[in-house]
Amino acid sequence: MRATQRLPTYNGRRTIWRVSAPLQEPTFLILAALAGEPAHGYGITQAVATLSGGRVKLRPGTLYGALDRLVEQGLVVADREEVVDGRLRRYYRLTDGGADLLEAEAQRLAGNANAAMAGLRRHRRSGTPGTAHA
Repeated sequence: MRATQRLPTYNGRRTIWRVSAPLQEPTFLILAALAGEPAHGYGITQAVATLSGGRVKLRPGTLYGALDRLVEQGLVVADREEVVDGRLRRYYRLTDGGADLLEAEAQRLAGNANAAMAGLRRHRRSGTPGTAHA
């Protein structure tokens, strides 16, 4: 379960939630999709699919529900809106707090992956009898 705590924003008018790792994979991928530049919903969906190698496909309801939650938590903000072909397109961007959380989670995941790979190297070197090696 994720730990949360209420922290005031800089302007003192609202309260945001600070969320600590571990993040759910779709949330991590949405934040990662916004790390480079602001993006609109369809762009985020495409970036998430690319980042996940096609494993994670966000439906619009899931994406916009997650974006609303991330905005409420102060991790993402609406950057700008534009009308394209008669439809409103809203762009979102990562906040500094969102970038900090994404970095912390990426470091946590990298540490876990490094530990797993080190264990696998030891396992493969051990040559324990009765152990199949691929």
